[in-house]
Amino acid sequence: MAASRAQQLALIGLGVAIVPFDSAVNIAFPAITRGFDLAIAEIQWVVISYVLTYASLMLVFGRIGDMFGHARVFRVGLVWSAIACLLCASAGSLAWLIVARVLQGVGAALVLSCGVALSTGLYNESRRGRVIGTYTMMMALAGATAPWLGGFLVEAWDWPAVFWFRIPFVLAALVFLRDLPAPPRQAVRETFDVVGAVLLVLALSALLATLNNARSLTALPLGALALVALIGFVRQESRVAHPILDLTVFRVPGFAVLNLVSVLVNLAAFAVWLLVPYFLRTAAEFSFATGGGVLATSAIGTMVASSIGGRLLGRVPARWMAVAGAGLVAVGQTLVGSIWQPDTPVLVLLATLLVQGSGLGLFQIAYTEIVTATIPRQNRGVAGSLVMVTRTLGVISAASMLGLLFQGLAADLGFMAAFQRTFWLAALLALTMAGLVAVGVRR
Repeated sequence: MAASRAQQLALIGLGVAIVPFDSAVNIAFPAITRGFDLAIAEIQWVVISYVLTYASLMLVFGRIGDMFGHARVFRVGLVWSAIACLLCASAGSLAWLIVARVLQGVGAALVLSCGVALSTGLYNESRRGRVIGTYTMMMALAGATAPWLGGFLVEAWDWPAVFWFRIPFVLAALVFLRDLPAPPRQAVRETFDVVGAVLLVLALSALLATLNNARSLTALPLGALALVALIGFVRQESRVAHPILDLTVFRVPGFAVLNLVSVLVNLAAFAVWLLVPYFLRTAAEFSFATGGGVLATSAIGTMVASSIGGRLLGRVPARWMAVAGAGLVAVGQTLVGSIWQPDTPVLVLLATLLVQGSGLGLFQIAYTEIVTATIPRQNRGVAGSLVMVTRTLGVISAASMLGLLFQGLAADLGFMAAFQRTFWLAALLALTMAGLVAVGVRR
């Protein structure tokens, strides 16, 4: 018996969950740093090796999905991800873990590049907003469950458990997910732009490496490499019949700016996932399980706001929803930086994270709607990938830049003062982005 569209959408969400489940790793940061005897700044490599990989590859895999079938690429990604999670869980050194995280990033890119395309392909375009809301809600639900579950798993089996617990979910999606939509067109006859793909991966990888090494002299040659590769990519895409990404879409008024805003809003928002685990464990002295439950509140806010936002699309302009979302992120970050203390009541911690997460959910829904409405439907894999690329560019920038900022402030001011100032700066950035989108709406 064929699964209904709702069941198929749920199974797609179950498979995609392997990526937001990675937020369980954040609550395990203190255990990983202790297990491998690392400084706090070194933990960024556990994030960067993974995120840099899938951020660099998603647009390429999205194009491959558009050409050869999103379901095929999605299933390959599920198998690859299960194997990579097993390798991460068995890592005996930081170097081994980083290599396994790179492999995990490849799997994440394969899965994420086709998730939005598969989900929206199940329904008519008139229901796109609600489907995007449901898809984002499912990702947020996984993100909300992961820190809480990860806290219990770390308490019981130490940090490797935050990797191996995902394997059953992936296998369940792989076994039961059938009858997915066929490719929207006979794109297999098109040629794949290999040169453009290589240049794009090189440009993104070098750009992210530049951000990560911003305080080092190596940033100069890396930045030059990123610029040369990007120029080469733009020239290549302008002269091929079937580009990886049709760059003319960035001529749509406000579209290029909105993608930059997405990067910076996600940069600001990631302060929660980067620094709050250390506050909960070090300053508040919560257990891993309790800390995971508190951290999950941000993702719960994203989940609830995604569901509401998906239903409001069509009645509320997406750009104004993006303004509201970025503004709420700023409010939440300000509250975290202003009122959080080691003895702050748990309910207050939860409320502030709920505000921050709700803002991020509204922004993500609005941004995804704008991108999928702007890029042609036959390139939905590329559209969904672009959404994730800007988001992950923000995450990896935050992992390096906010980490360095916090470390520098903590050396002079101590943990709590550095924590507060980092969140105030993140809030200012999110508020600035809300204003930038609002100005664009008025024009």
